[in-house]
Amino acid sequence: MNQRERLIQLSIFYNGNWSKIAKGIATNEIVPHLPLKSPCITIYDAVYPDCLKRLRYPPWVLYYQGDISLLEKKCMTIVGSRELTDYGKRVTEVASSILSRKYVIVSGLAKGADATAHRTAILCGAKTIGVIASGLKIQYPSCNADLYKIMQKEHLILSEYPYDTGIQKHHFAWRNRILAALGEACIVTSAKVKSGTMLTVNEAINLSKDVWCFPYPFESEEGKGCNKLVQEGAFLLYDTKQLFDFVS
Repeated sequence: MNQRERLIQLSIFYNGNWSKIAKGIATNEIVPHLPLKSPCITIYDAVYPDCLKRLRYPPWVLYYQGDISLLEKKCMTIVGSRELTDYGKRVTEVASSILSRKYVIVSGLAKGADATAHRTAILCGAKTIGVIASGLKIQYPSCNADLYKIMQKEHLILSEYPYDTGIQKHHFAWRNRILAALGEACIVTSAKVKSGTMLTVNEAINLSKDVWCFPYPFESEEGKGCNKLVQEGAFLLYDTKQLFDFVS
């Protein structure tokens, strides 16, 4: 068994737990052989994106459904709230429709902003990547089942968790580092001050990625995180021309 195969077996045995896999690598641990139920790439493979190697904790293995070659294309990350206002939905649609002219749109396949970003890119005839926080067997949330069906055939779904791994709350925050790393920049369409979206932004900042935010009205809870980020130095998106500048 070579290093790549051992890494995959560690990943399956430990359900994608980063620290346990790292310990297994360091000690040359041999674990029981378990079946690989979906295609995957590892940190040892040439197709593994360089942007992920710049993470402090790069995923050891990425399981996937769909077109893995999309990782070779320029990507843009769009994130936002699960509960979108009409304004949040509109700006997410605007951002995805314009940016998808040049970039593969990356988001987290959650409801709200993620689903809107993916759907808009697909409707525009562009490509999109979803990074999920469970194994590929789990289609969460169920309201996005149609998106899963389309993306697993014509686009790309990624997870660092083996096929049967269930949902755990801490997986979502941990997943966000991959979302931040894949995009050339991070576009925030809505965010409360305390939210998963802000965790993704923090990862993007740690990677020296540009963060762009849509503004919200004074004291708007749905967009207070966006306004706070702008106050702290994020770029303000106030005109569609700025988005067109990305794709020109």
